[in-house]
Amino acid sequence: MDLSGLTWAFVLVGYLLGAVPFGVVISRIMGLPDPRTVGSKNVGFTNVLRVSGKTAGILTLIGDMGKGWVMGYAGSSWYQTEWAVLVIALAPFLGHLFSPFLRFKGGKGVATALGSVLGVAPMIGLLLLFVWISAVALWRYSSGGALSAFGCFPIIAALIHPTGPFLLFSILVSGLIVVKHKGNITRLLQGTETKIGQRKV
Repeated sequence: MDLSGLTWAFVLVGYLLGAVPFGVVISRIMGLPDPRTVGSKNVGFTNVLRVSGKTAGILTLIGDMGKGWVMGYAGSSWYQTEWAVLVIALAPFLGHLFSPFLRFKGGKGVATALGSVLGVAPMIGLLLLFVWISAVALWRYSSGGALSAFGCFPIIAALIHPTGPFLLFSILVSGLIVVKHKGNITRLLQGTETKIGQRKV
């Protein structure tokens, strides 16, 4: 994997863009509670939606998905080498998980990862989005939808885009999302996970 200096510049920009915690920024602009201090204390869409309402939640979702899509699409448009495209697409996801603006903590990365995949491989991204929405509609667990979608990601990648770099990308992203949802998995197994529409205080 031979990546140029310009590629690493893209990666740095993507990482810093991904590190922007839109949930915190939007909540502050709208005069709403800091999501790090209420509910699940997560900066992502689900917690913002739960504690601050639909408008703030949807804006957070757009921001988090958008930063992934921008870098995925930019990488796909600028480069033909798959390794370069995927490293650039991975950068905002890692920035969201390990934000220097939040002392290298962050969200769980689901929306940003979806945006990155949509930017790189739109058909696969739409399939993941469909699985996510369908699972949430069926069970009303945001975490269950995320785990369902990204549990399927490596399988979908193997069926539709079975290249080594993309399979590695799918496994890495899915693995990190599962690790970030460790607490949710425990609560799902115990039957104590909060459903969408319920408030967690």
